[in-house]
Amino acid sequence: MADALIAITVLWGFVFIYAVMATMDFGAGFWSMVYINREKTRATNIANRYLSPTWEVTNTFIVALVVAVYSLFPTAAYNLGTILLIPGSIILLLLALRSAFLVFSNIATEYKKPLTYISGIAGIIIPGLLISVLPITHGKFVDYGDGFANLNLGRLFSSPNVYAFIGFAICSTLFLSSLLLADYSKTAGEMDAYRVYLRDGRILGPISLIFAFLIMFTLQNEAEWLYERMMDDLPLLLISVAFFLIIGVGLYAPSIFQKGVMGMPRLSVIAATLQYLIASYVYGKAHLPYIIYPNVTIESAFTDPNSFRAVFITYIVGFAILFPGFIYFWSLFMHDKKYLRQKG
Repeated sequence: MADALIAITVLWGFVFIYAVMATMDFGAGFWSMVYINREKTRATNIANRYLSPTWEVTNTFIVALVVAVYSLFPTAAYNLGTILLIPGSIILLLLALRSAFLVFSNIATEYKKPLTYISGIAGIIIPGLLISVLPITHGKFVDYGDGFANLNLGRLFSSPNVYAFIGFAICSTLFLSSLLLADYSKTAGEMDAYRVYLRDGRILGPISLIFAFLIMFTLQNEAEWLYERMMDDLPLLLISVAFFLIIGVGLYAPSIFQKGVMGMPRLSVIAATLQYLIASYVYGKAHLPYIIYPNVTIESAFTDPNSFRAVFITYIVGFAILFPGFIYFWSLFMHDKKYLRQKG
């Protein structure tokens, strides 16, 4: 059980890292589309500068996530592959479409606007589809027969809880990306774009919180076992909500570093990341030991212990090599004044 717990912790770590990076990435693509005709604010230019070096890096984490599932929990991978055949295929198609159109929008400049619209729309649909995997694993939408697991699409798309999750994913994507782009704009000295993204963050923050409450409200009726376990960690959930107040301080308080400028978006980015980390910990802990409720547990789906140890050592070595590179990349990206202030 100890090995299986370590393995699921590694897997959940990949999920969280990808979730945060991907929401900011997908959101930036959407904002690039929204503000493409508002050249004076330079909001699209800021979004494109963020997208240019980061979307390729983000995609490496989804590869690591899929490899981790197949290498650490092969039985769960088989069940998930069967259940998620339709939504998974749509997600892969949209990811390929978005990646291709992002590349073409920078090459075929005469078609830049329609390509940006397509990649932006695809990018905002993907988070909603990705998060739908979570309510699917709650078990209510999975039918078992003749030794096979099948996804009941009728029950899935008539569930208020699923739509609460989807709404939360889309709002969180736009909220987190607006916070990061506000911080990025401020660092780049693009104050018109900064004010635009700061305004967006102020609007989307409360909406995201409402969807979070809707998830808990609908979860009580559709996955009571999970709701009750999450309520066991109510103090942590309250701490997560308290971080939202810190986000508000970052959005509305005057900057302590720049006189006459409202907002401290970096404080909001850090607080939001911690808020989502705490909430995801509570959700993940409550979900244990089930990967797919009630038939697939971390113990029943776990790989051979010897294989796990070999894979785990490989992951440690790989991250020891790659993680400093990611940190260096991010520091260059956020602090390279020449890149930040470029006008193209």
